[in-house]
Amino acid sequence: MSKIIRWGIIGCGDVTEFKSGPAFKKVEGSALVAVMRRNESLAADYAARHGVAKWYSDGDALINDADVDAIYVATPPSGHAYYAIKAMRAGKPVYVEKPMAATYAQCLEMIEVSQITGVPLFVAYYRRTLPGFLKVKELIEDGAIGVPLVINIRLMRPALLAELDANNPSWRVDPETAGGGIFYDLASHQLDFLDFVFGKVTEVSGFAANRANLYKAEDTVTASLKFKSGISASGTWCFVTDESTREDVIEIIGTNGRIEFSTFGHQPIKLITKNGVLEFPYINPENIQYNLIRQIVETLQGKAECVSTGISAARTNWVMEQIVKCFYGA
Repeated sequence: MSKIIRWGIIGCGDVTEFKSGPAFKKVEGSALVAVMRRNESLAADYAARHGVAKWYSDGDALINDADVDAIYVATPPSGHAYYAIKAMRAGKPVYVEKPMAATYAQCLEMIEVSQITGVPLFVAYYRRTLPGFLKVKELIEDGAIGVPLVINIRLMRPALLAELDANNPSWRVDPETAGGGIFYDLASHQLDFLDFVFGKVTEVSGFAANRANLYKAEDTVTASLKFKSGISASGTWCFVTDESTREDVIEIIGTNGRIEFSTFGHQPIKLITKNGVLEFPYINPENIQYNLIRQIVETLQGKAECVSTGISAARTNWVMEQIVKCFYGA
């Protein structure tokens, strides 16, 4: 691997505009040299706006470009395994968007190819590297709430206009493309972070339903989980509520207090004990994937060890699949 990791992006859509794309140019030892999108004009436009030298409308052409060292796959989940496997077989490390794939079986196939080829595979669960979430982990490990006992997850919001467009619905509510519904898109971040703090989920049961009939995917989910560390969790997710019921909170209750924090709103983290309430601000980088991308670059350079890999990310796909399988008849 060269001293400068030269990246190519497959699928330069919305997530790459600000959350991730610019970070590949900002991280020391990293460069963004090529992008691909099936629509030629959109690929060319992205390259021009972001100062990228090469653009393609064919994924194979980007993967086989000798100037590209590593691949970032930012397509919808149904394309993750397809492109990641091609890239790894070409000997190029892969950073893939979350969720890792549309199905757990696809995740296992990706891991197998990574192990056979020896090519690294990373997944965009960047909350594992953000200061606010690391503060939550630190508080738990330092015993700030004593022994952790139980976790409550609540995530509710109204349906977005893009999800209601019957003529051109968002891919996020198309199970064949996304793997599930908004649950797969958003809850995956929450479940992965809890895996990071408390270890893998060892037991899980759940119920999923489509209550509003606005699209094909599930819109309401409940689940019970037990983690390797012994702590248990319950979760409620609904993506068709009224605005008045909007909520984004994870509550970790221990023998000496509790921690409350949001996954997406990034309100100050609250540590609540008998001594009162302490608040800790989120301090996010300008491009929210910057910290993880930097860690991946340093890992490829032999300077670090990435905290979000195909092995860890596949566990979240397994958990989600167990929760929603009743809805999809599995």
